[in-house]
Amino acid sequence: MRPLLILKMGDTLPEVFARRGDYDAWIRPGLALSRLPVEVVCAHRDEPLPPPESLAGVVVTGSPAMVSAREAWSERCAAWLARAVAADIWILGICYGHQLLAHALGGRVGPNPGGRQIGTIEVRLDAQGDPLLGGLPEELVVQATHVEVVREFPEAAVRLGANSMDPNAAFRLGDRAWGVQFHPEFDADIMRGYIRGRSGLIAEEGGDPVALEAACRDSPHGAGLLARFGELVESAEAEAA
Repeated sequence: MRPLLILKMGDTLPEVFARRGDYDAWIRPGLALSRLPVEVVCAHRDEPLPPPESLAGVVVTGSPAMVSAREAWSERCAAWLARAVAADIWILGICYGHQLLAHALGGRVGPNPGGRQIGTIEVRLDAQGDPLLGGLPEELVVQATHVEVVREFPEAAVRLGANSMDPNAAFRLGDRAWGVQFHPEFDADIMRGYIRGRSGLIAEEGGDPVALEAACRDSPHGAGLLARFGELVESAEAEAA
């Protein structure tokens, strides 16, 4: 079977890494794969990207970088993602990955007019019949941390989710590519670590990091999304074998 790739776009906060590891350590078990091998490529370190056609699927991680900065390594990944979509590869873009997927296909990414969103949030889905999100509740409880958003979707995108600070919180391209602005791989403990790590910035921006940390709560919804994506990729690869 072809492998599933975790395309790592950056590193988590040092204090979070010291206790809990990094994005790939949270995503890999969340996918609940039983047969597919998993590979990790650190795109932000300019590690070479495999041909999209050699992969069963791709999860594009979050990052402290900004898509709007259009760094060379990120733009290379955007072009690669456009190829992967054209090749009908299963794709899940998370946070930065969500934004980069939209950018790669002609969408527009920029600062969130509502400012920083961080903590446990609710996302309203409009995803009836969607292969990935259709089986989840209409009101998701998930974790998020970002200052940029998808301002405009690509023309071909289908909007699947929104919340009070982001009307473009989830989308689908074609039948096999999704982006979600939130972090399905985070639990409440990881989320609290991010709030503590960003507490100075949150306070400078007029937020209350203590209240945000106290409001963090666990939810099965993110884990359900990741496991469903793993199921879709693994089933499709088994059928093609």
